[in-house]
Amino acid sequence: MRTPPILRSPRGRGAALAAVLTVVTVCAGDAMARGYPFGPRTRSVNDLGNQFVPFHARLWDLLHGRADGGLLLNWRSGFGTSFLPDLGTYLSSPFALLVGVFPRDRIDLAVYVVTLVKTGAAAAAMTWLLTALRRGRGREWLAAVLGASYALCGWSVAEAVYNPMWLDGLIAFPLLCLAGEWARTARRPVLGTLLVTLAWVSNFYTAYMATLGAALVLVVRLLLEDGTSWERVRGLGRAVRTVLLGVGLAAPVLLPVFLGTRHAYPGWTREFAPAAWPDVAARLLPATYGFFSPAVFLGTGALLLACALAFHRAVPRAERWVWPGLVAVVALSLQWGPTHLLWHAFATPNGSPFRQTFVFSGIVVIAAWTAVARAWPDRRALLGGGGVLVLIAAAAASSALVTRWTYPLFAAGLVAAVCALALVRRGRFVALAVLLLAGAQAGQAAATTAYADRQRLKLLDDYAPWGERQRLQSEAVARADGWPRYRTDPGPEQTTANDPLVVGGQGGAYYSSHTPDVTTRTFLALGGGWTSRGRAVQGLDNPVTDAVFSVGARVHSPRDPHQVWNRPDDRPVTVTRQDVPPLVTVRPSAEASRWGRSPFRNQEMLLGASVYTRPATVLRSADGAPAADRNPYAYEVRPGTYTLGANCPAGSRVFLWAPDLFGTARLGAAGEPNDLRGDMPARRAGMLPLGPGGGRIAVTLRAERAGTVPHEAVGCLDPGRLASAVAGLKRTGATRVTVSGSGVRAELPPGTRGVAVLAAPRIAGWSCDGRPAGSYLGLVAVPVGDGRTTVECTFRPPGLRAGTLAGAAALAALLATALAPAALARIRRRRARGLPGR
Repeated sequence: MRTPPILRSPRGRGAALAAVLTVVTVCAGDAMARGYPFGPRTRSVNDLGNQFVPFHARLWDLLHGRADGGLLLNWRSGFGTSFLPDLGTYLSSPFALLVGVFPRDRIDLAVYVVTLVKTGAAAAAMTWLLTALRRGRGREWLAAVLGASYALCGWSVAEAVYNPMWLDGLIAFPLLCLAGEWARTARRPVLGTLLVTLAWVSNFYTAYMATLGAALVLVVRLLLEDGTSWERVRGLGRAVRTVLLGVGLAAPVLLPVFLGTRHAYPGWTREFAPAAWPDVAARLLPATYGFFSPAVFLGTGALLLACALAFHRAVPRAERWVWPGLVAVVALSLQWGPTHLLWHAFATPNGSPFRQTFVFSGIVVIAAWTAVARAWPDRRALLGGGGVLVLIAAAAASSALVTRWTYPLFAAGLVAAVCALALVRRGRFVALAVLLLAGAQAGQAAATTAYADRQRLKLLDDYAPWGERQRLQSEAVARADGWPRYRTDPGPEQTTANDPLVVGGQGGAYYSSHTPDVTTRTFLALGGGWTSRGRAVQGLDNPVTDAVFSVGARVHSPRDPHQVWNRPDDRPVTVTRQDVPPLVTVRPSAEASRWGRSPFRNQEMLLGASVYTRPATVLRSADGAPAADRNPYAYEVRPGTYTLGANCPAGSRVFLWAPDLFGTARLGAAGEPNDLRGDMPARRAGMLPLGPGGGRIAVTLRAERAGTVPHEAVGCLDPGRLASAVAGLKRTGATRVTVSGSGVRAELPPGTRGVAVLAAPRIAGWSCDGRPAGSYLGLVAVPVGDGRTTVECTFRPPGLRAGTLAGAAALAALLATALAPAALARIRRRRARGLPGR
């Protein structure tokens, strides 16, 4: 078997060594923590289980031709939503395609492998960059260790590991620095531009931060190089051109993502607060974890070299001051409000506020390589660097983030690094030095990984990987599926906020950074629930909304046993069916009113028929005293037990709407308790079906927190009226509906007049019959009449056309850039041949 060409050079072998060391270390840390796939503990915490694994499952379906929809339109989530913004945010990395080679029921393992590959690629890219900045002959093995230390930084193993799209930024930073180096030296303009495009397409958010960091590195390189001011300006101009063309090529993805964010339901904003400096110092050390502090751990070897740079007399004076100065400036920028906003595109993140930390880690690693690339540090440099490190460790002593393992690991790593560098300086026992440095780096990083794995499970929500529960749900959905004649909802008992992407169907549940504002507000008006302050909408478990959205089958599952707060539940997975109208129905006229306060009334408006009785209610505490009624629309409750009394007609089905109540509700004293998870505005409880009831009814409420109960909290549904309304919508609705990954075509009965309504939120991008679609109480609508019997609605994400034009212009400019040198040389040759004899 022949050796691949890249491994025949020391640089290639160093990059490969860095990747292997990184992957082995991450696996060792996960195994120490007994995390998936090496033990029983799940790794699907927070958005990893709630967003990234489900979206990779959607990608698997697309790759295998099993998705409902395509690249533009996702029919599985939110009753129809734009997919290109989600693709560009979560799935546009080339590494994401690896999920396609795994079985679908191993999607969690597939995402884990993608995470490992990305982390290894970041180590290889940084190693390649270091040896490009300065060759350091005979030191490629140390470049590999430093490359691994960058890929194993605290930001990577503690934060990006459960936000795998961020790892594309970890890869992007060294690649963008490399593109900047080529621009500085007027080399490889096309390849440099393509690297920028790759970075921005893979993940625009971290690519933005990586671009800022690469610009700082380029400025330092330009300041340190020998040359005229004009040459520096030309190098900077070439870099700007490279970035502009690269970002322009990425525009077909970037613009839909940007506009998808603009049309999304507004999340919540957080004021930036700098971390305490002892905590910042502590996060430089191994085995620490904190959500609101920068994860700047790099390994003692890399930190020792970076700290030794200022004391290393073999390095030119300018480099000894400029690189440490850049490290200090970037460190301070993490803690200052204006620069914090600059790093995060002028919006404080909702979660971790130090997402740019990987750039700081990369700059520290470059400083460490600068300290060793020319010559090994002498005793003075090692003593000076070690002294600085000891001061940093001492400054961290008062931080609560320091654990009992922090200082022993730090001391062992410092001793190993000093001994290794002393050995190689004397030219002895190089193999032992490699083992000491690599072993110390791997040991510290593995321990930090394991500690972070454990802490995340204590502090963040977590979700079970694919198992028997998901298998049963997906099989039930597959058996009931009748799309597009009707939708199949995977049910209200969620495993994740994106269950339809994982187990199939065409449900209402959807969680994304791009959840459309119109979707969230429509669900809110109809009594839907949400988490993540409106970005994660839950399915609507209600026969009226099922009729409106053509949900003809609904899966019912037991409560998720993985969530410890759920009561034991031994119910089997079942499916209920309902006669519903088609996906496209016809209403006699455009909407006549706006949403009101009552979701029962709003459902009736959207259905076009009166099907509820909304009785007056009386709320009393356990001792019979009336509940506080200072709010004109709702009762105020404190923790405790309450009884909500009302009168419903005989044969009714009772529904409860208490969006701000956290606790349980049951019909009568002996009914099955139903969970309510309201905690406005972060969480909103959805409307609950309580069961059949007539006459005087009593709903027992158990409030675990202070909250409110609306005066119109009870709705009594008349099944007969609902059946009559459904029959009318079926009679006038579409006779045939076909769907695709970019739209819907419906055939209507002859003589149809009125407004055709598609059971999908009217998100930006819909057009019908060549014109922008109208809205019918938040749904896609188009007037019909004049003998037309077909309606064709298409969806194109906002920004796709403009992005495509921008990408085409950037491609033309890139081709001109690539061909210009050859064209100029050809003109010069022609002129040279034409001069004699003229």
